[in-house]
Amino acid sequence: METLYIIIGLFSLAALLGLILLSYVLRSKSTPKAIAFLHGPAAAVALVILIVYTINHDRMFIASIVLFVLAAIGGLILLIKDITGKGKPLPKWLAILHGLTAVSGFTVLLVNAFA
Repeated sequence: METLYIIIGLFSLAALLGLILLSYVLRSKSTPKAIAFLHGPAAAVALVILIVYTINHDRMFIASIVLFVLAAIGGLILLIKDITGKGKPLPKWLAILHGLTAVSGFTVLLVNAFA
């Protein structure tokens, strides 16, 4: 169970950093790269630990993994656009979709962890 707490903590940290990034995107401002480079790895480490935990313990987290992988794909697209976009604002719809997908994955994770 301790591993699940670590996973939940890392995803919570990623979510808080993601909210900060989303506030910049919604205001069409340049995102702080330091926060972006903390947000992604925190979520990625949590996802890898969740995958290993699911393989070794409980298959009930597969739906959560699928949602987090989809969110990660959206996050990578946003990161690439941010780095190569030459100051162009990021697509707000993609940032919102990325966040909603991650929140859905987190909700499924919490329901399965504590149900």
